[in-house]
Amino acid sequence: MMNRDEVIETAEKYYLPVFGRQKLVLDHGKGCHVWDKNGKEYIDFLAGIAVNSLGYAHPAQVKAITEQAGKLVHCSNIFYTEIQAQAVKLTCEVSGMDRVFFANSGAEANEGALKLARKYGTSKDAKKFRIISAKMSFHGRTMATLTATGQPHYQEGYAPLPAGYEYVEYGNIDALTQMMDENVCGVLLEPIQGEGGVHVPPRDYLAKVRELCDKYDAVLIFDEIQTGVGRTGVWFEYMNVGVKPDVLTFAKGIGGGFPVSGFAVTEKFAHVFNPGDHGGTFGGNALAMADVYATLSAIKAENLVNNAKEKGQYFKEQLEKLAVKYPEKIYEVRGRGLILGIETTKPAAPILDSCLEEGIIVNVTVGNVVRLVPPLVVTKEDIDKVVKALDNAFAKF
Repeated sequence: MMNRDEVIETAEKYYLPVFGRQKLVLDHGKGCHVWDKNGKEYIDFLAGIAVNSLGYAHPAQVKAITEQAGKLVHCSNIFYTEIQAQAVKLTCEVSGMDRVFFANSGAEANEGALKLARKYGTSKDAKKFRIISAKMSFHGRTMATLTATGQPHYQEGYAPLPAGYEYVEYGNIDALTQMMDENVCGVLLEPIQGEGGVHVPPRDYLAKVRELCDKYDAVLIFDEIQTGVGRTGVWFEYMNVGVKPDVLTFAKGIGGGFPVSGFAVTEKFAHVFNPGDHGGTFGGNALAMADVYATLSAIKAENLVNNAKEKGQYFKEQLEKLAVKYPEKIYEVRGRGLILGIETTKPAAPILDSCLEEGIIVNVTVGNVVRLVPPLVVTKEDIDKVVKALDNAFAKF
């Protein structure tokens, strides 16, 4: 067994150097808490980047994965499995969509959605291939999804990028209106931008986007990889604003830590793909489906969607008190449910470091936004401890 330093040294030597990591070796977890190799306890308000919806070592998830691994891990989609049938049915029920395709990562989910929009458009007219996404968005790291990502630094070094992608200011309906025409096949948006800094659009923005997509027969895609599966106090954020997309992408929380993703569509778009047009060897494998079914079932049984709403509201209120206390240091608190951001008036890395010293794991995105995305099982006690640590951090900031 390796000690902390040996783990870091070995990983640094053999893993491709693509991550900026904290010098922290996590060993095991329970609920919202994790312990490192040296036995120090942390409250985790990053949750694997909004992934661990049930926290760590949830009994229902452990049981489902363990039992399924002893029966059937994978058999390919050439055959049917009962657990896949159960999982796709439950996913459609909680998402409000009609059909679903399962993959393995968020980028794959968005890639599939973009392919669907492109195929739908070009089946109407060869010129109908334009895809519009938002500035400051994040949709993945494959060639198509990093092109759809409206942050140029993710695209550096990968030219020439796939053609047909354009960007519009997020939340600006006038700008989108000017860009729309009959050659737009799809509009891809996060209902709340996550990596871009936890930005919530104006209340009527998504409804007006829906109207534009209907007018020009464009596929409306909501990337709910970070906002979905209960995180914003409803199953999917589109339900908060009452605007249903044509395609809904998901990942992160639906697996509770297991790598699984997918996209769901309304019946209108269920037959854009013919057999062979899209697929994947591992998508929808039995082990992943057992995990999805267990995760969604536990979220339902434990009323964790409502917990996210209630605890998120309480958490935001406490953060807004910090904003009043430190007006020269905090520009804004924003978000909904358990996806919250604190925009600071200068780079926020010291906040992250201070919290880590106190046994609190948070995250900083776009340099000056402290992002807070705890597991849906979070308690008021955990929130109070995190707020206290943030208070201490801002006092020193």
